[in-house]
Amino acid sequence: MLVSPNERVPIARLLKFLELGERLAHDCAKAQAALAPEKGMRRFLLGQARQEAFHAVAFQGAIAWLAPRHLGTSPFLEPLDRYRELIQGAIARRDFAETLLAEQIILEGVGEAILHRIESGLAKRNAPFRRLRQILLHQEEAHHGFGVRVLERTVARGEVSIEQLQNSLSKYLALTTCMIFTVRDLFDEISEDATAYAADVQTYVPAWLTSPRP
Repeated sequence: MLVSPNERVPIARLLKFLELGERLAHDCAKAQAALAPEKGMRRFLLGQARQEAFHAVAFQGAIAWLAPRHLGTSPFLEPLDRYRELIQGAIARRDFAETLLAEQIILEGVGEAILHRIESGLAKRNAPFRRLRQILLHQEEAHHGFGVRVLERTVARGEVSIEQLQNSLSKYLALTTCMIFTVRDLFDEISEDATAYAADVQTYVPAWLTSPRP
């Protein structure tokens, strides 16, 4: 096992970040199922909620294995709580499109960006749970792809405009950037660049949503 003793706590704290994100994703997907206009969407979202709950438990187990002692306070909790408040507001307004943007596209993008970047490092360190990590990545990719497809159809039907989505996009991206930079020290401790992670999140936003409108 090549994870050095001084890397265990920072990796565990990053996984804590992901665990809390998964718990938020679970709550959101479960609420989205009640808003979804089609039976197939509702079925997918309920399945996603189950998977997100499993992901959270998996991360919790990995954290316990890496650093069973107290990890200390989590500096990203404040922006994550604010993110949750924004999603809950969209759910209360029954704004299905905004929840897709916030959860399946941006929040899942954060998870994918972090998992993809740390995966190579964990594999190099011969870290355990590789098959489990791959399953989680594939499921996150499926959740993200679902969000992109449904949001594209929602825009095409005229149920939401690109301008409306762009107005919401900036506030969610700002909070994700804040979350990542509050744990910059953890990235530094495992020789990773927080700026690169924040930039990666942007790549998960569809180009049609970020392109200037004529």
